Amino acid sequence: MRVIVVGGGISGLAAAHRLTEGGAHVTVLEAGQRLGGKLMTGSVAGSTVDLGAESLLARRPEAVDLARAVGLTGALQPPAVAGGAIWTRGAVRPMPAGHVMGVPDGPGTVGEVLSAEGRARIGEEADLPPTDLGTDGTDVAIGTFVAERLGREVVDRLVEPLLGGVYAGDAYRISLRAAVPQLFEAVRSEPSLLAAVRAVRQRAAAAPVDAPVFMGVSGGVGRLPQAVADAVRAAGGEIVLGADVRGLRRTGHGWQVTGTHGSHALHAVHEADAVVIAVPAPAAARLLAEQAPAAATGLSGIAYASMALCTLAFRRADIAEPPTGSGFLVPPVDGRTIKASTFASNKWRWIADQDPGLFVLRTSVGRLGEEALLDREDGELVDLSLHDLKEAVGLTATPVDTAVTRWHAGLPQYAVGHVDRVAAVRDAVARVPGLAVCGAAYDGLGIAACVAGGRQAAEQTLARASGGQGRE
Repeated sequence: MRVIVVGGGISGLAAAHRLTEGGAHVTVLEAGQRLGGKLMTGSVAGSTVDLGAESLLARRPEAVDLARAVGLTGALQPPAVAGGAIWTRGAVRPMPAGHVMGVPDGPGTVGEVLSAEGRARIGEEADLPPTDLGTDGTDVAIGTFVAERLGREVVDRLVEPLLGGVYAGDAYRISLRAAVPQLFEAVRSEPSLLAAVRAVRQRAAAAPVDAPVFMGVSGGVGRLPQAVADAVRAAGGEIVLGADVRGLRRTGHGWQVTGTHGSHALHAVHEADAVVIAVPAPAAARLLAEQAPAAATGLSGIAYASMALCTLAFRRADIAEPPTGSGFLVPPVDGRTIKASTFASNKWRWIADQDPGLFVLRTSVGRLGEEALLDREDGELVDLSLHDLKEAVGLTATPVDTAVTRWHAGLPQYAVGHVDRVAAVRDAVARVPGLAVCGAAYDGLGIAACVAGGRQAAEQTLARASGGQGRE
């Protein structure tokens, strides 16, 4: 069986890896000159760092299992420090315990992040009518729903910064059902939102825990794509960079993929029995416009946010008091430029070990609707980050090196109705023989979710080829 995977991000690579396990001959076509999408390593002040995603969710097995399968077992490393903080109301405050994606289980667990009025508002939820999302599972924006039950301050200072760290979006637009599905389900069966949060937390506490919540990779999570690519090649697969796919066409025997390879037309030399499309929603929509127009319409409605990562390296000797902890999140309501900072040298031992005299941190900049901010020069983004870091933790040192990485239209937004939209897209794709889709636009932005989606697309492709399922 010959399969073409369009897209060399972690979703496409995970699909290719599973397909080779299943005996398929795989060709991965990646438009860019590197693999991995938002997983990328680089260097600041001579030290290797992640310039994209930096950790794997270890409570889900897919990403960690893939890392082990491609030879990175010995490189897996938990964070050296746990916990987090929120920079709000003029101080960096410990991240409250007892919450689900920022939604607290009572007024006593929010610490000083909220005002006395905000804490009192949480306590009034017991006097409200029971929660009701409808028996048909009606979706709702998480920010709107939580604000109605617990007050806007909970959303603005707790939910927004946590969701912003994932989506760089707007809590008042993001789907509760898609972003926090376990809370969505609990809300439908519990008498109050606080009760639903407690139910989710109780179930999580009852589950066996034998691993940290997150894992990093010594040398960078950006090592994972290349390790997967090496495994695909070792299994007989082919990976082509600079292959910009422009069209798909059904033939009497399968698929024909056309596009450009550098300055040369592919001339439809890529033919296969099946195709897995693992590119962002806008690109997928263009490719599906003729073969699955309903899927293309659904994908074209998914918005994207842009963001930038500023990686700053300082000499420890220049810092009067190095920041402690793993970093902090920033609520947009406070009007700061940065939306988060990670103290990478504290969080990841492998970074600190490279140069003990160096202190590396990252800031993230940009939310939905702030695309103009990313048009500023690198130096401006660094200066804005330094201004906020001085205000937050008193950091006044001058960095010895910096790197700014921009992810234009990099984060899909899970708006209200996203789950139904994705189901409709998949249904339309499933009606086309030998076609599957995967990526961050469907079931989750995290690496584990993307790996799971890639493997699911591969499983569907293998099953349909063997006649096990699917609508031919």
